Amino acid sequence: MIAEIRAAAPEASVEALASALAEVGGEVVRGRDGTRRVLALAAGSSSAARKLLAGNDLVQRLHQTTGTHVRVGRPFRGSRTTFELGSAIVGGPTPLVVGGPCSVESADQIAECAEIVARAGCDALRGGAHKPRTHPYAFRGLGREGLRLLKRAGEVVGLPVVSEVMDRSQLAGFRDEGIDMLQIGARNMQNFTLLEAVGAAGLPVLLKRGASATVEEWLCAAEYLVHHGSTRVALCERGIRTFEPALRNTLDLAVVPLLLALTHLPVLVDPSHAVGRRDLVQATSRAAVAVGAHGILVEMHPRPDEARSDGPQALLPHELAAVASEARLVGALLPRLEAEVLAGDVHA
Repeated sequence: MIAEIRAAAPEASVEALASALAEVGGEVVRGRDGTRRVLALAAGSSSAARKLLAGNDLVQRLHQTTGTHVRVGRPFRGSRTTFELGSAIVGGPTPLVVGGPCSVESADQIAECAEIVARAGCDALRGGAHKPRTHPYAFRGLGREGLRLLKRAGEVVGLPVVSEVMDRSQLAGFRDEGIDMLQIGARNMQNFTLLEAVGAAGLPVLLKRGASATVEEWLCAAEYLVHHGSTRVALCERGIRTFEPALRNTLDLAVVPLLLALTHLPVLVDPSHAVGRRDLVQATSRAAVAVGAHGILVEMHPRPDEARSDGPQALLPHELAAVASEARLVGALLPRLEAEVLAGDVHA
């Protein structure tokens, strides 16, 4: 339950209401977006607290919510969350395009990739230095040296960099090397100690959906980040595991407009990991922007056959340029249709 407080309500009265809610078993979450103030009750709050909040004269509008997330819920903010990543705006009207290799393999490789990504018109450079791999014999990245090489390559071409953090012990390295955005991968979406530490780190976060995660579980993972201090979080759909084995994963594009209705956080799509095939990435990238995604993440390698990880899904340089150009074109032709705030709102 999320209540918008009347603009003229004295701050002392609002604090008194919050105290009264807590006294009758309410788990109170406060929020402010400009001059807009909200008081929310987290899941597990007592029925007495809900009745008290619903019937209070300080409440201008009441949103009845069904999920266990609060801070990331669409009604919690009066506007959509946006934030800067380099010269681009995550969550803004122009689709964000992030490109690069699956892994940082060497100084020469990531420098070459960075030049290609910049020429293609992308907004940020991606590259993995710590790689979660299914079996222990696969290439698992260069570690901190990979972060250093990634950041250096990004600086040369003037692009911010995005890389995946796998453990809270790695955070100091990401911070010291100047990584611009932390990615939490699908395997770590419910690594709650990592979510807590990343939330407190203060850096922009890209939170990927777990391969078997429900939307509610995904939003609750985002709630961990925001609850622990992060104000710059973006969600990323990267395909879910279903019964269908034809593709690497099943790309759930219907989740994009659903999330636009449920949360104020930006929503991105990673078609590369979803489909796992180079020849399908361009079409699914178009589709992602068309259904309202705020941006896409795609993998590119100048020589995919030599890639140390995920070569079959990596675009060639000219394909990356086409994907980036089409994302901007589709975004301009089809302005994002923002879903209405929860249909079941109650007005006090």
